Amino acid sequence: MISKAIKGNRDAYIIATKFGFEINDNEELTWQFNGKKEYVKKAVERSLKNLGTDYIDLYYLHRVDPNTPIEETILAMSDLVKEGKVGYIGLSEVSSETIRKAHNIHPLTAVQSEYSLFERSIEEDGIIKTLEELQIGVVAYSPLGRGFISGEIQHPQDLAENDFRRTIPRFQGEQFYKNIELLNEIKLIADERKITASQLALAWIASKGFLAIPGTKRVKYVEQNIEAAQLILTTEELNRLENIIPLGTITGNRYDESGMKSVNL
Repeated sequence: MISKAIKGNRDAYIIATKFGFEINDNEELTWQFNGKKEYVKKAVERSLKNLGTDYIDLYYLHRVDPNTPIEETILAMSDLVKEGKVGYIGLSEVSSETIRKAHNIHPLTAVQSEYSLFERSIEEDGIIKTLEELQIGVVAYSPLGRGFISGEIQHPQDLAENDFRRTIPRFQGEQFYKNIELLNEIKLIADERKITASQLALAWIASKGFLAIPGTKRVKYVEQNIEAAQLILTTEELNRLENIIPLGTITGNRYDESGMKSVNL
């Protein structure tokens, strides 16, 4: 779909994509991580072909292969930059230690991690401080708490039986309803500004100088998200938001127990 959208006008777009979850030669997801040099080259060629382009602006490793030294993976990604197939490189869901090791091999442009009013562990763990020190950009995925901040989900039962979010502690049991109480307080500030809670949450991320990447399937939400990027929050509004969910507030992990083992490596 993206290759069709950009055809004939490639230079008008900045394209970011990633690799790491292994896809075998039969185009099947193996659910293993692969950061080996030979796989890096295979993965980028697949992406270039699928996107119908000869270069990718920003190429992420998502996520770290625990069986391959990060230095090997970054060297292979650095080769892609030298070959002109990739403009800049980044990582996803990594620790400060890994960031420093990688940055010493080749400058990182961005690190993508889950970050929202309901998920601030990269701030609590000092990862954001590391990124700011090294002047690496922060890209916040799931900036609306995987749709939680939209307010459309009022009960865990609102999620379909096969919805991945049913496995996430944030959407389970008593924790879900505690989070709803926090969300209701956030909505009060949004109502005062005559904007949505989602727009307020995106503006909060932008106020920190980070790039949010919300996902949606509807044009009206794309338009609302664009409007949110123009919002300027007052110091008072920012302080009120921080007081509703200060650092250290328990809102539930962003993955189940097994999923948490592969983040911030």
